Amino acid sequence: MKWPALFATIILATLLTGCATPPPKDPENLCSIYTENRSWYSAAKNTREKWGVPVHVPLAMMYQESSFKHNAAPPMEYFLGFIPIGRASDAYGYAQAKTMTWDDYVRETGNSWSSRSNFDDAMDFMGWFIYKTHKINGVSKWDARNQYLNYHEGWGGYQRKTYNQKAWLIKVAGRVDARSKRYAAQYRQCQEDLDSSWLWRLFFG
Repeated sequence: MKWPALFATIILATLLTGCATPPPKDPENLCSIYTENRSWYSAAKNTREKWGVPVHVPLAMMYQESSFKHNAAPPMEYFLGFIPIGRASDAYGYAQAKTMTWDDYVRETGNSWSSRSNFDDAMDFMGWFIYKTHKINGVSKWDARNQYLNYHEGWGGYQRKTYNQKAWLIKVAGRVDARSKRYAAQYRQCQEDLDSSWLWRLFFG
């Protein structure tokens, strides 16, 4: 590779790395999350308008999946403790979306330029999945527990109740549900401030 091309590649990689949003300082508090990352709140509102999904449910699921890390992936597995043999799945990004499910989302929505490491796209993906779960399995969009079980096991797995053989998963779904309810309570306390700040920034900032 010639020096100008190499230099351009390094600059582009640096810029892309710099654009990555770090995880929120206080991930347990929805108000802090959306105050720190105003664009995330805008994405959550867009998802609510498009898919009818409350702003707190996908956020609680996303925290469980990636801890809000844009490049999250399952841990590497090793043979004999030191030879890397790959990851448990191809899940990736904020939503830990698997490639096959992400491809279904892209095909159905036409969002061909989407990226699993982009928060707006990941939030829209989760809104799409929650919406589909409601249509396919009749689970309320506000029911974080059963939405998460669908998210983890797939729509068919949920119908077969495969989660009943996974006590650990039921516990995790309970934690997602509890966090979702905390987020909802927090949102009731700060929604007015978030909306007024968002509108001010939209028209004046």
